[in-house]
Amino acid sequence: MWYRYMNFNWGNGMPFGFWGILAPLMILDLVLRGIALWRSGRAGQRYWFVALLLINSVGILPGIYLLIHHQNTPAKSKR
Repeated sequence: MWYRYMNFNWGNGMPFGFWGILAPLMILDLVLRGIALWRSGRAGQRYWFVALLLINSVGILPGIYLLIHHQNTPAKSKR
């Protein structure tokens, strides 16, 4: 009888429900975190690397890092 009260409706009228919001956020966080970890590791920024690795902020901290440390890489010259 108790299970009647535990019926969670994650849909709430949305087409994909709860996972329709969470899945894109997870993918965005994974992509931003990967790029930010790659750039901080290549630049030798240990503190940023550890912070990006340990703090789960749904893409906010990696986004801030990428905005602060935005570098335009020069185009490769053809030789």
